[in-house]
Parts: sequence; C-alpha cells; structure tokens
Amino acid sequence: LTPELVAGLGAAYGAFLRDDGDGDGDTVIVGRDSRTSGPMLMRAAVAGLLSAGCRVVELGVVPTPTLMLAVKDAGAAGGIAVTASHNPAEWNALKFAARGGAFLLPERMERFQRRLAEEDPARVDWDAIPAVSGDDAAPGRHVERILGLPFVDVAALRRARMRVALDCVNGAGGVVLPELLERLGCEVHAIGTEPHGRFHRDPEPTARNLAALGELVRGCGARIGFAVDPDADRLSLVDERGRALGEDLTLALAADVVLGRQPGRVVTNLSTSRVVEDVARSHGCGVARAPVGEINVVVRMVAEGAVVGGEGNGGVIVPALHHTRDAPAGAALLLQYLACEPGVPLSERVAALPAYTIVKEKAAFPREALDTAYQALAEELPPGRQDESDGLRIEWPAERAWLHVRPSGTEPVVRLIAEAPKPASARSLVGRARRVLEACGPFGARQEAQARGPAGNAAG
Repeated sequence: LTPELVAGLGAAYGAFLRDDGDGDGDTVIVGRDSRTSGPMLMRAAVAGLLSAGCRVVELGVVPTPTLMLAVKDAGAAGGIAVTASHNPAEWNALKFAARGGAFLLPERMERFQRRLAEEDPARVDWDAIPAVSGDDAAPGRHVERILGLPFVDVAALRRARMRVALDCVNGAGGVVLPELLERLGCEVHAIGTEPHGRFHRDPEPTARNLAALGELVRGCGARIGFAVDPDADRLSLVDERGRALGEDLTLALAADVVLGRQPGRVVTNLSTSRVVEDVARSHGCGVARAPVGEINVVVRMVAEGAVVGGEGNGGVIVPALHHTRDAPAGAALLLQYLACEPGVPLSERVAALPAYTIVKEKAAFPREALDTAYQALAEELPPGRQDESDGLRIEWPAERAWLHVRPSGTEPVVRLIAEAPKPASARSLVGRARRVLEACGPFGARQEAQARGPAGNAAG
C-alpha cells in the first residue's frame, strides 16, 4: 500500500458512505494496529476522508474490535481500521466498517468496488473540509462493556485471583488486554504488550508460533495463556502445562460459557471444528454453519438470532457486545470458563471433550477448474452430507468426519481442510482430496480425458 492509494481509497469510501449510508452520513472513525507503516497510512486515509467531506474521529492504536464497538456506540456512518491482521509486519491493509460496527455486507461491498472502478469520488471545497477530532477513551469503554457482559461474573473472577500469561505480539491488543485482565483480578505475566509493531514472533496466533508463551506459562505457573494477533480479533489458548491448544477450541470453550447462562443458537463457519457442535449439544442447543468469512457468519447470526458465534481461527463473536470477532471478550469468557470449576486444570477440562484432529493444507489450483474438481471429489469419496455454499464440504456424521475444499479469499490457492477423530483419517481425507485436484489440474489425467472426448479422439 502507498499513501497515495490509501488516500484515494479513503476519499472513495467517504463519498460512498455519504451517498449510500443510512446513519450519520458524515462521521467516520479511524484507527490502526501497531505496524510501523500505520501512522503514515492512517493519516493518508484521514486525508482522503476529509477531502470527501467526512468528519473524522481518530482513535490511534486500538484493536479492531475496539474500533468496531466505537462505530456502533457512536452511531457513525462507518470506520476504517488500518491493519493487516495476522499477516506479516511488512503488510498492511484497510478494513472497512459499516454503520452498526460490522463489516460491509457482501452486496454493499460489491457496490463500493463498482464505484471504485467506475468513478472518481466527489471532493468538497476548501472551506467545507471538516475538522478531525480524537478519542483516546475508546479502549477504556471497550473494557467497561466487557465487564458488563451478563456472562462474566466480575466479582467471582476478582476473588479467584487467577495467574495468567499474555502475548500481544507487540500489537494493538496491548492497549486493552492487560487492563482488562487486571480489572478482572488477574495476576498478569505478559510479553509483547508494547505496541511498537516490531512483532517478536510470527503474528498469526497458531500453535506453532506460541512457544514463548508456553515457556512463560510454565515459568510463572499460570492457569492459562492468551495469545492474540496484531489487531486482537483472534484469540489462541495455552494450557497450564504450556501446551498450545490451537485456535479451534477458543470458540467452543467460549460458547460453553455463554450457553450455560443463555441457551440459544450458535453460528460458525463451514471450516470450524465439530467440537463446537458437541459443546452446543451438551446444552441442548444447535449449530448453524455459514460460508467462511466474518461477515458471512454475522449475517447468519442475525438471521438465526444466535447468542454466540465465530470462526475456528480463534474469533469469538458475542452479540450482547457487538457483531465482531473480539479477542478481549473471548479472554473474559475463558476466565469465566476456568472459574466455573476452579480446582480443575484447563488441560483436564479439554481432555474431557471429544478429541478430533483437524488438518489444514493449501494447494495451487486454477479456479476455473474447481467445478470439475468438486464433481470429481463427490464421485471419489464416500457419499456424505454435502454443502456447496462455499466450495464443497462433505460430512460423514457417523464417522464424525468432514472435508472442506474451497478457494482462499486472501491467497491464490485452494484450501483443503479435514477433521476426524483419528489423525490418520484426517490426513487421509486431505491426501485423497489433493490427489483428485492433481488429476483435475491443467496437466491432470481427468483434464486430458475431457480434452480428448469420450471416444478417445481430440475434442474440438
């Protein structure tokens, strides 16, 4: 991203909100994560918004969920978060928020993209450029709103005086999470809380990147370790032994707390572990699935009236707060999860859940051949429950296994994801899917057979 490009995007989004919005059509709230390119790019976005006649409220370095909550509470027309989320430090990007504090609906994003391609944004005259204001109280308001959630027993947590470990990867989570955990009575042992943007580890909070947090947990005797990505919308867990639990359990354990207080519908995406369904079933509740992508989950949550939802990448959405993945809110729910059985270690509680292995791989594959690949997969694999709303997902309920093959929304690859009770079964499903893709690719046997035609002659 260049400042020139970001200024243009800011102007285009500001003009779009003024023409297409349905709230306070002038005010846009802007914040960023801690990346070193953030100050430059945030100022460029602000300049573009001002040129389109939008009043701007700057939050500075804040988690994305903090910004989204600020948009919701202020009734603003929208917001821009300057963040590349879990991607490397040299990357940056813009996340566009709509009125109400959620991302743009797909059809509205399409309208915005069409306008970007077709017309230059209208600019205001020099004497109509609005002022810029600041708001440094947004992180504190976010903390207060989490403390007020009906699922969090603040008094009980303060009495518990839990020792916790925290890794904010030198991202924006450092401006909210330490204060939140301390307000909940925790003794906090932390690394990476200074939001200077020089990440001390790979910023994606997957199990393989949490060795330092595991050492911290063991060294200080913490009951749990929390790790977030640079904009703090994803939360990963480490148990008291220093073992990374991965991101797929975060939503399941948070949902257990919410459903224990308020039984209701749960929504997650098609690539999330079945353990969420097991937890929901234990409360007599059901799970609906949506295509991958936060906004797709949010749309389904609203339609279902869900009480909790999220994605298997560590994203927890609590509608009682807002419709955004929120790592700080997830951390509060996980503390409540521990407080429900104070004498039982996290590792023991997790061991009592049904065990699954989830395997995630990528494959280079041309998108134009995907329909052929989906058909071949359905023919190659045993009959199962199929969902074609986001690529192809086949589930075998009796075996408690599933496979999901879909094009990535962020990379030029196809994602292969499988889950089963036994590691070998999950790996086998991904391996079979990969072999089918290879056969259907540009140089695969299936493509060659189709090109030659049914009689073995060249098709022309």
